[in-house]
Amino acid sequence: MTTVKTKRSKVLTGVMVLYLLYTIVPLLWLLLSATKTQDDLLATPGLWFGNSFAFFTNVKDTLTYDGGIFLRWFGNTLLYVVVGAGGATLLATAAGYGLAKYQFAGRRAVFAVLLGAVAVPGTALAVPTFLMFSNLGLTNTVWAIIIPSLVSPFGLYLMWVYSADAVPPELLEAARIDGAGEVRTFFTVALRLLSPGIVTTLLFAMVSTWNNYFLPLIMLSKPNLYPLTVGLTQWSNQATGVGARPIYNLVITGSLLTIVPLVIAFLLLQRFWQSGLSAGSVK
Repeated sequence: MTTVKTKRSKVLTGVMVLYLLYTIVPLLWLLLSATKTQDDLLATPGLWFGNSFAFFTNVKDTLTYDGGIFLRWFGNTLLYVVVGAGGATLLATAAGYGLAKYQFAGRRAVFAVLLGAVAVPGTALAVPTFLMFSNLGLTNTVWAIIIPSLVSPFGLYLMWVYSADAVPPELLEAARIDGAGEVRTFFTVALRLLSPGIVTTLLFAMVSTWNNYFLPLIMLSKPNLYPLTVGLTQWSNQATGVGARPIYNLVITGSLLTIVPLVIAFLLLQRFWQSGLSAGSVK
């Protein structure tokens, strides 16, 4: 029995090492490539240093290229994430709590529709969404990105399931007996207990909105409204045109700068996330 467990342990360890390399190597390539000039990118291997250290020059050129359009794209992305992902988290939390703690007619139908919405990929809804927003005259506006981002079926499902066990019914009854209304009970009692689930939903929504590419691509044609994903792709496409000056060093440096806010967000929010990992494990 011990031999079997040892073999399984070695196999699992090997699999995890391969997975770690699979996730670390692209990041290492990005870090090393961001320190190279355009010529070094072509002359040196990807996982090795260039002939000169040009990281700070690349950062400066990325932020100032084309009139500083990168900073505009960065601001657009922050706007879409703060309003879109933040609003999606708030709506998912309120709706998930209500569906978990209140009994009403049609609750099962809502659950069935929600599961169906989770199963439908976002790309399948992009074209119908574009046609609807085009008829409303909302394409080429920030609302074309923010409004669809407010809808998060997976976040709603996650908060529904989490709220069912995280908020004891006895605690809600005690708050009502003390005279607290439903809104006050939600904001003063339930939200504190739901914080790990809220942070998890927020992180999923942030990553989804920050990395959103296909929806902005079909909704927006004005460069000053692009998020980082579409803007950096446009830079890459421009660099491959006939007679164009390659700027892959700027594209790579911009890609590195793009992931920094997500890393910071995970580091700042992980303590709230970890606090709820064992919730419900002990009764």
